[in-house]
Amino acid sequence: MEQKVERVERSQPVHDYESIAASPEFKSLVRKKNRFLLPVVIFFLLFYFTLPLLTSFSTVLNKPVIGDITLVWIFALAQFVMTWTLCMLYVKKANQFDSEADQVLTKHHKSEGDRL
Repeated sequence: MEQKVERVERSQPVHDYESIAASPEFKSLVRKKNRFLLPVVIFFLLFYFTLPLLTSFSTVLNKPVIGDITLVWIFALAQFVMTWTLCMLYVKKANQFDSEADQVLTKHHKSEGDRL
């Protein structure tokens, strides 16, 4: 028994991506994204790799804080908190970047319509 599948093709607006990439609005958006992403990635990597480096090469985190709980456990728990916090922050900023990208496309689409 063979099943037929019909494909419905949606018409997507055709954009001149080279002119979009050359536009000042797009370049500004890319700069904003890079100014956000670079410090976040550097912070994440430093924070993430600090725990294994400190536990492997020093005894700084072996000090008890509350009973038998040492700084290692607190630092490890802080990594989970940091990961979730950065994730939520990134989602919020990504939504802003998406709306700005939509504005750039809409503006460019309007200007393309003027030329046609």
